[in-house]
Amino acid sequence: MPLALLALAVGAFGIGTTEFVIMGLLPEIAADYGVSIPTAGLLVTGYALGVVLGAPLLTVLGTKVSRKRMLMLLMGLFVLGNLVSALAPSFGMMLAGRVVASLAHGAFFGIGSVVAADLVAPDRKAGAIATMFTGLTIANIVGVPLGTYIGQAIGWRITFAGVAALGIVGLLGIAKLVPAMPRPEGAHLRRELTAFRNPQVLLAMAMTVLGFGGVFAAITYIAPMMTRVAGYSDGAVTWLLVLFGIGMFLGNLLGGKYADRKLMPMLYTTLGGLAVVLALFTLTAHNKALAAITIMLVGALGFATVPPLQKRVLDQAHGAPTLASAVNIGAFNLGNALAAWLGGMVITAGLGYTSPNWVGAVLAAAALVLAIWSAALERRTPVTATSAGTVAAPVPVHH
Repeated sequence: MPLALLALAVGAFGIGTTEFVIMGLLPEIAADYGVSIPTAGLLVTGYALGVVLGAPLLTVLGTKVSRKRMLMLLMGLFVLGNLVSALAPSFGMMLAGRVVASLAHGAFFGIGSVVAADLVAPDRKAGAIATMFTGLTIANIVGVPLGTYIGQAIGWRITFAGVAALGIVGLLGIAKLVPAMPRPEGAHLRRELTAFRNPQVLLAMAMTVLGFGGVFAAITYIAPMMTRVAGYSDGAVTWLLVLFGIGMFLGNLLGGKYADRKLMPMLYTTLGGLAVVLALFTLTAHNKALAAITIMLVGALGFATVPPLQKRVLDQAHGAPTLASAVNIGAFNLGNALAAWLGGMVITAGLGYTSPNWVGAVLAAAALVLAIWSAALERRTPVTATSAGTVAAPVPVHH
């Protein structure tokens, strides 16, 4: 794999750390600003919404410059947002810093996926995308626990300053290692929008919303589920999330490896397995050992869908992949927000802390149905070499 993928992975590590570390630091931040925990939770919601909105907006603006330059600008925006968060004198300014940092998230992974795929041969594209996303999965194993520890022991502002420093390292790595790629000929908004005329692109995005949403339905409420149902201590939740991160790391590697060989069968296996494991989680959550194993399996099966779904969008949006790729990153966060809301509803309805697992199982099963439907439509639709967004063909490689 080219060294340029390492630079993209470092950027992904920083982004993954800042996205998830906030969950472990909410009590400290709320206390410093004198706000309630639910109010501090707006820092999570605001970030997710910023990803959904920023992905298409900044990607559209990025069609006017080269992809390498846009990646550098996005990392600069990420650094700025985290510096604002680290120095914010008020909660409102802290929220603004979170939103600024989140705007870079979707566009970075969207454009980065296209760049990663362009750096390798056609039969290694999903593996290249998975290599970039490895940074995000390792963030959940190393960056988030370390950032949480530093934030609790020394101060949460130090954590965000450290994340900003990671962003600077990622920016310098992109400047040094990512080759200069000319702006694609004919790249403009109208052409990028043509990808959304392809039903297969929309189906892949719907699979993204439902499939990864299934993961977040359970993981959003993992702390009360593990402490009040499984019987773990509050301090053990951090290490359970590390197990989840390890599962994500392994699933990402497997997803990248096998999606380059048999993409749709890989999706059938992972989505079906995820639905079954989430359904079983309602039972295994009552046993400490089984719950820990299940959490790792949820991470593995959930993230094994990421490289194949991202590659599916790139293939189906051939000729105009950048905006579609970024919007698909936003779809992950849309699924997270939707699943967290649905999971909260069933808990509020009095169905218990394990009930979000059933929500997740239903969402993953629905994604599996869409995958089967997508493959059936593809078999019935003749392949034509016409406009962008109508052909399932590999993205051309630029050397």
